[in-house]
Amino acid sequence: MEAKGSDTSFTSVMTLTEKCQQNIPEQYVLPPSQRPNPTLVPTSLPVIDLSMMDHPPHRSQLILQLHAACNQLGFFQVINHGISSSVMKDALDSAEQFFDLPSDDKMCFASADVHKPVRYGTSMNHGVDQVFYWRDFIKHYANPISEWIHLWPSDPPTYKEKMGSYAKAANALQKRLMEVVLESLGLNVDYLHDDIKEGSQVIAVNCYPSCPEPDLALGMPPHTDYGTLTILNQNHQGLEIMDHDKTWHHVPFIEGALIVQLGDQLQVMSNGRYKSIPHRALVNVQRKRLSIASIHSMQLDKKVGPAPDAVDEQHPVAYKEGSFGEFLDYISAKSLTEGNYIDTLKIP
Repeated sequence: MEAKGSDTSFTSVMTLTEKCQQNIPEQYVLPPSQRPNPTLVPTSLPVIDLSMMDHPPHRSQLILQLHAACNQLGFFQVINHGISSSVMKDALDSAEQFFDLPSDDKMCFASADVHKPVRYGTSMNHGVDQVFYWRDFIKHYANPISEWIHLWPSDPPTYKEKMGSYAKAANALQKRLMEVVLESLGLNVDYLHDDIKEGSQVIAVNCYPSCPEPDLALGMPPHTDYGTLTILNQNHQGLEIMDHDKTWHHVPFIEGALIVQLGDQLQVMSNGRYKSIPHRALVNVQRKRLSIASIHSMQLDKKVGPAPDAVDEQHPVAYKEGSFGEFLDYISAKSLTEGNYIDTLKIP
């Protein structure tokens, strides 16, 4: 299914910044009500030490911490997660090298079709966005990596090796995290085990160049991810999350930590006990920010509904079944600012 407005021609934000403009183009200027609040200060947010997973006396404490983080925010950061700092840095370095390539070298991956297994683009979905966002990206499928890596960029020469090492490590971490998240929900740790193991992994590599007017624009608009978990590796602070009171919080940058966000698919599986996290990306006048989001879900055509053990008299079924493939169909025709796919699954 081709996206509406499937023209692949666009001007990347990296190209705009190379022209050293002092003002951003009009199509990037947000309405006043949607602009970021520069007065927000970083908040103390949950940081979970995953080394406790391997020590039975501490595991119950970890489960309690995880439940509180997932229940209150749908978000936490993890330390001692098992992915080396060199693997994380190498992936970010290879991302920077890719975005620094000449425009023609990147445009061969350009597509407005959200179903493409490798896709280079700008904004969120430039074919349908009413306002553009200060972001360039490349997204590629990654699980099983042997099936997809040959489609990834061959330039820079080490991209496949370095990004591939990170993708495999992130996928292994996701499996460990899903076990404890399910346990914190009171579900069997083997629930949907094979579907999680064989599930979809999309690596979304984001570049947010320095922006001359960061108070007028965003790198990404408020949205939730349709998936189970998103694991985020970044080189600078720039993520904001919204709590249940609709208040935005800067997410502090912790060297070596990874950010974990709950997605819509987990909200459905939990029958609404855990909520996916609305988040957005800020831009910066001084420096370029890079992030690598490893977005995990069930396989594209796997229908997911509430887990039977999450349904009882007090918690009747609250969601219809949905799939990642149906989500892609939805966003191919709509800007994310027009509504969320998960809202179409809610049972009144």
